[in-house]
Amino acid sequence: MKNKSYIGISFIILVFGIYTVYQLSNRCENGTIVVQDRLSAGEPAQKESGLYVVGKAPDFKLTNHEGMAVTQNFYKGKVYVVEFFFSTCPSICPVMNRNLMEIQEGLGDEKDFGIASITINPEFDTPKVLKEHRELLGITSPNWNFLTGDKEYIYSIANKGFKIYAGEGSPAAGGFEHSGLYALIDKQGNIRCRKDASGNPIMYYSGVNYKSPEGLEEDLGGKYHPGVDAIKEDIKKLLEE
Repeated sequence: MKNKSYIGISFIILVFGIYTVYQLSNRCENGTIVVQDRLSAGEPAQKESGLYVVGKAPDFKLTNHEGMAVTQNFYKGKVYVVEFFFSTCPSICPVMNRNLMEIQEGLGDEKDFGIASITINPEFDTPKVLKEHRELLGITSPNWNFLTGDKEYIYSIANKGFKIYAGEGSPAAGGFEHSGLYALIDKQGNIRCRKDASGNPIMYYSGVNYKSPEGLEEDLGGKYHPGVDAIKEDIKKLLEE
């Protein structure tokens, strides 16, 4: 009787094992393994676009060029790009702004795309100055905010929140230093990016290097970042996601 019981239990275990393997096989073939499965395996999360989910973008509350309070909720449901700049920058900021203008123009009347340009020199870049700067550039999009606020708060958002370097009092032109990188945020408020040739998330995109053919990306902060052409492609992917 004991032998028959052992045989019965063994048979049940065998059947259950075969069924489990069959279900896992089907899920792999049909692409239905969910993000949580990949995360539990230690792999970066990604969605329909194939772009990685780096993590949540930080919350913020700043003042825009019209003197209005703007938080991350302004961009809820939108794909948007974050840059750190200052209006008197004599070097990379004009290039970054010009590239963002081209990106925006390429999207036409897309209502689900926005830009947040956050100054790292808020003591000079008041709402009035930012409004004049915006008008000088010819920017009219209601979804493109030029933002200012408390200096320490902004530096915290940059360095600790987005982890995009910004500093003051450096020998860099204009007296401020920043990385020249863009952060790409999806409609749910997640920082998103593509992967490099080695399969690692790039985190951010170069705002000063336009083309990014393989092996020729500009080295910013010790890491290679693809250029503006890459973020243009990825914005469109996220808009369709």
